[in-house]
Amino acid sequence: MERINLLYIDDEINNLHSFKAKFRTDYTIFLANNAQEAYEILKNNPRIQVILSDQRMPDITGVNFFESILEQYPNPMRILLTAYTDIGVVIDAINKGKIYRYLEKPWDDHEMKLAIDNAFQFYFLNDQLKSKNEELRKTNEELNRFAYSASHDLKAPVKSMQGLLNLARIEGIKDDRLLQHLDFSIKRLDYFINNIVDYYKNTRSEKAVNEILFTDIIKDSLEIIEQTHNCNVNDIHILTSIHQNVPFISDDFRLHVIISYLLSNSVKYQKTHASDKHIDITIHVSEKSAIIKINDNGIGIADRHKEHIYKMFYRGTSQSTGSGIGLYIVKETLEILEGKIKMTSTEGEGTTFELEIPNEA
Repeated sequence: MERINLLYIDDEINNLHSFKAKFRTDYTIFLANNAQEAYEILKNNPRIQVILSDQRMPDITGVNFFESILEQYPNPMRILLTAYTDIGVVIDAINKGKIYRYLEKPWDDHEMKLAIDNAFQFYFLNDQLKSKNEELRKTNEELNRFAYSASHDLKAPVKSMQGLLNLARIEGIKDDRLLQHLDFSIKRLDYFINNIVDYYKNTRSEKAVNEILFTDIIKDSLEIIEQTHNCNVNDIHILTSIHQNVPFISDDFRLHVIISYLLSNSVKYQKTHASDKHIDITIHVSEKSAIIKINDNGIGIADRHKEHIYKMFYRGTSQSTGSGIGLYIVKETLEILEGKIKMTSTEGEGTTFELEIPNEA
């Protein structure tokens, strides 16, 4: 269990020193002789989990101090100390200061330690509950977006295929363009389903690490893009520079996912009629990490879209034919690998993604 960070406020210096002398080996203790010192300590130490305060102090009562910090610091557990038994103070402490415990001075050392340990346990469980609730909220939002987008993205290619097949039945299959459109719709549907599978595997699969050869990942990714997007990557000048002189250990599946989606974006969002399309891939591998840069001279990303590009099902351009889930999966996958991503883009000029992924060798 982590060491408990504790703040004790009391106007009597002797009480502060005797408390620290008794409990310094058990907790990380911060001492404050008045409310102003306590405010500064809280400001500079956001991970304080338990606060003890004397009730009767010259500048402020313990109850009023607790009440004053509730809005800005609602999470620490609060214990009130007093040498006087006053039921009115207890009621105020509960109603206004939201205290966890009320102890009388002079305190019993065993009772004090038990109160602090129990308060921290309550804090820890609350913290875990908030974390799980946040995960649940995020999952619910993703499910809502998924339900909406799936109904649209799965229906669109299906309707397109139905229309093309009906036309083929009526006229007979005389025009190869009908088959090409049908093939495109099937590939689009297959691509979206693969996106969903990647998302599911990324969120559910345990991390499995092994030695990585980036040349293989780049080759595999470009082949997948060519098969799923009805495009010829040979129309794009792709320059690859890989500097890998040490073993790189990471999750092969997740690295394939990250690089495939980023390269897919660079291919899909090229300028349609440009004659000088290019994608530059640079990878530097060290014992610490792999630095990956993917730069293109495509259509770029408008400033108004940049803060939204990692959101699920967000499409930042009318030219988008994708699912809107790719960059979201990239970001989520990188978090599992404890990696970082940085994007720079100028509309009409191109986009650069720079990644740093830890080497688990």
